[in-house]
Amino acid sequence: MPRARRRLLRPSLAVLSLSLLLGVAHAETPLFSPDGYRIGLYRSPTPNQLDGAAIVDTAALQTLLSQTPHPVLIDVYRRQWLQGRFIEDQPHENLPGSHWLANTGDGDLTPDWRDYFARKLNALTAGDRAQPLVFYCRADCWLSWNAARRAAAMGYKTLYWYRDGLDAWQAANLPVVPAQPEPFP
Repeated sequence: MPRARRRLLRPSLAVLSLSLLLGVAHAETPLFSPDGYRIGLYRSPTPNQLDGAAIVDTAALQTLLSQTPHPVLIDVYRRQWLQGRFIEDQPHENLPGSHWLANTGDGDLTPDWRDYFARKLNALTAGDRAQPLVFYCRADCWLSWNAARRAAAMGYKTLYWYRDGLDAWQAANLPVVPAQPEPFP
């Protein structure tokens, strides 16, 4: 084999070996916690079902919003938390009337974040576990799936998952408003 071809082949083989090694390491990283919450690759295709919650599309959400009792909209999009405060790295918008409970859709919540989520849900529902709650994030985002699942485990009974979230709302040319996370803790 000519020397020039061997020089080209060696780096290619090294890259191939490295990519295979990283692929195996990535495949061995669990995507779900032992209790069933998604803990990695949050922005990836989501399932078509969620035990304990009904999936709604934009038209169904608009119908829900016209009903009484009015559902509580909960955005769980992530926001960087550093040194005791939220860091605004880019503006975020959400559906009008939403409550942004940032970071509560993570699969593995610390006790402080779990308490924050529980306290906020209790306050937003005035302790009524039957109050309709709609959880959303973006399209292909497991954060809202986790949050709705967590609310079901806490005993909330009327849960909806707006699976395609803010992306679908904006695609329908519906209004959005600038958002700020609810204060933590």
